[in-house]
Amino acid sequence: MKVFSLIGFLAIALVFSSCSSSSVSSSSTKGKDNQMLVSVRDQRMLLVKNGSPVKSYPVSTSKFGLGSRSGTNRTPLGNHVIAKKIGGGAPKGAVFKSRKRTGRIVKPNTPGRDPIVTRIMWLSGRDSHNRNTYSRCVYIHGTPAENKIGRPASYGCIRMKSNDVIDLYNRVGVGSGVKIIRGSLGTTKAGRTYYARKGRRFNSGRW
Repeated sequence: MKVFSLIGFLAIALVFSSCSSSSVSSSSTKGKDNQMLVSVRDQRMLLVKNGSPVKSYPVSTSKFGLGSRSGTNRTPLGNHVIAKKIGGGAPKGAVFKSRKRTGRIVKPNTPGRDPIVTRIMWLSGRDSHNRNTYSRCVYIHGTPAENKIGRPASYGCIRMKSNDVIDLYNRVGVGSGVKIIRGSLGTTKAGRTYYARKGRRFNSGRW
């Protein structure tokens, strides 16, 4: 009886270990102290280190609006972390399907289908309402549709220009926080600091 109990315990532990490794990558955590603040209103991401703004990037959130329900293709609000980083070293414009490189490379604004390109940072939700973010496959990723960056156009993910997503990928690590907010960056302390450094005044939440 004790032998069977031990076998059962080991089996459960193995399953738990497998599930854990699927949701959080064991890759480098370099840059974990860099955090991201994404404003849906501004369609902009602010990179923050130790509470101080570092750099901002234009982004594109979902054209279907905000929400965490599965099957809606909406962008989830709230606190997240980067669970996996995929595509390091891939050339700009490299196409990914099911997070695997296809061998194709597309240039910015190439007409036709709009694939995931260049880099992928897979998000995992940390709030009760967005725990399914990882299973929904919500990413920060590159897009060839760069002419749509700056307005809602995605299917739930946070899209970036290829040059920007490469730069961000090199600055953040697995475990880095990503907070997605409905309002403007100008309503946050880091955002107001960034405005001030750029000599810009907060005006109706726009950059």
